[in-house]
Amino acid sequence: MDHSKRNLLFTGVVAALALAFASVASAQQWKPTKPITIIVPWSPGGSTDQVTRVTAGEIEKALGQKVVIVNQPGASGSIGTKNALEAPKDGYTWTAGAAQDLGTYAVLGMLDTKIGDWALFLNVANVSTLSVNPNTPYKTPEELIAAMKAKPGAISVATAGVNSSGHSAMEAIAKATGVKYKHVTYDGGNPAVVSTVAGETDVTSQLTVEQAEMIRGKKLRPLAVIGDKPVELDGYGTIEPLTKSVPGFKAPANYFGIFIPKGVPPEVIATVEKIWAEQIAKSTALKQYATSRGAQFAPYAGADAQKAVFPAVQANAWAAADTGKAKVAPDTLGIPRP
Repeated sequence: MDHSKRNLLFTGVVAALALAFASVASAQQWKPTKPITIIVPWSPGGSTDQVTRVTAGEIEKALGQKVVIVNQPGASGSIGTKNALEAPKDGYTWTAGAAQDLGTYAVLGMLDTKIGDWALFLNVANVSTLSVNPNTPYKTPEELIAAMKAKPGAISVATAGVNSSGHSAMEAIAKATGVKYKHVTYDGGNPAVVSTVAGETDVTSQLTVEQAEMIRGKKLRPLAVIGDKPVELDGYGTIEPLTKSVPGFKAPANYFGIFIPKGVPPEVIATVEKIWAEQIAKSTALKQYATSRGAQFAPYAGADAQKAVFPAVQANAWAAADTGKAKVAPDTLGIPRP
């Protein structure tokens, strides 16, 4: 290559790099000119609603703009998620929830979307707890499992619906132990928990964050964390993991966060990624929320977030397939069997 061509190539590379850096710089300067709407596709008071409101307060401080929470429950979270997906791609409509739900709506035939269609901004990892109404006779997971085996389909379990965190957790128990139960669904984790407190249902397998106050108030009796690690709950103590009672039991971490559909201006995503790295990762409010509710602080974004959530998406998708609830085979959607 002659000298003039080499200079021309060098000049082109420099120009391209300058353009890229300028693009990144401008992409991090998004200043919203009106309030941002976050659609919470579950009822008020549940796990998604709780953590999203805490996170929204941190985002408001970082952006200097109002963030409005709108609850749109129904169809296991798919209605509100669909509304966010179909909103104008101007960057002003986001949604929230559990990433494992978002990643399996297509498997269940609820909504044609994949986890890769969204930019994920995670805040906490939640675990479910197997709890009973204190008036039931069950004091240990072994006693409850034995009763479910003795009376298949008779013991009622409250969850936030098919594909919800509580349902996925209970299905994992059923798969590991062979039990059958009566599934009673509600439009959110909070009403599901309240039903067990009220005695409408015997058991709930909803998230620990949704049960925390009722456990502290002795209105629910926790039998086990549906996972492999204990949970330290402020004001109660230690809830032991189900793996102590069911050897080999596995339940991937269930990450929650805020989701922005792909196709919005790139400066929106870049700005929120910057907020996650500089503010959310250091948020005292979110850390306090996690420790007080029995959750794990998990501020991931970008490729790290996609990698973190995929094991739960796989587990959820294939549990649906193996129990006959899937409308679409997970592997045809790029979700291989774990």
